[in-house]
Amino acid sequence: MMRHDFQTIADWISAKAKVLDLGCGNGELLKYLQDTRNIHGYGVEISDEHVLGCVKNGVNVIQRDLEAGLAEFASDSFDYVVLSQTLQAVHHTEAILHEILRVGRQGIITFPNFGYWKNRWQILRGHMPVSEDLPYQWYDTPNVHLCTMHDFEALCAKVGIHIQECVVMTGGHRVNWLRNLSGSLAVYRFTRDGM
Repeated sequence: MMRHDFQTIADWISAKAKVLDLGCGNGELLKYLQDTRNIHGYGVEISDEHVLGCVKNGVNVIQRDLEAGLAEFASDSFDYVVLSQTLQAVHHTEAILHEILRVGRQGIITFPNFGYWKNRWQILRGHMPVSEDLPYQWYDTPNVHLCTMHDFEALCAKVGIHIQECVVMTGGHRVNWLRNLSGSLAVYRFTRDGM
């Protein structure tokens, strides 16, 4: 089943664009973009199993740890750099945001919104949230930095990132009212300030 954020990401990417997908998993997003937008894409993934999945999906992939940076890519070598549901698993958040906008003209990030009311409710009941967008138990999660939409927007303002657009979803449907409270998944498109 296609993830809910794929169509929003595809809507923002122009046909035949050059796309880098960081933490690309098994390459499903890049495959979808190849099929629907005719993009030229590369994925970066650390997991052996996911790299094999990329190969099976016909996706170009480089096996690499994102935390080591993106030195092998020249500045402005991609039209878009995507970090889809991976931000919360990155240790050096500011560094990866800067690298995204160094190698790409635009960045697209999706992440589970920790401010979603059901997450807050689970915390009030004394438990770490588990949901469709946060599917792990506290003891086996790859997540190291959970954030709310307001947290992410404050970080962007601090480091000179200009948010172009934001779509917020719950269960695959867009939400427009009290988005930080009613949205379980946030999707952002952004550039460097002044662009």
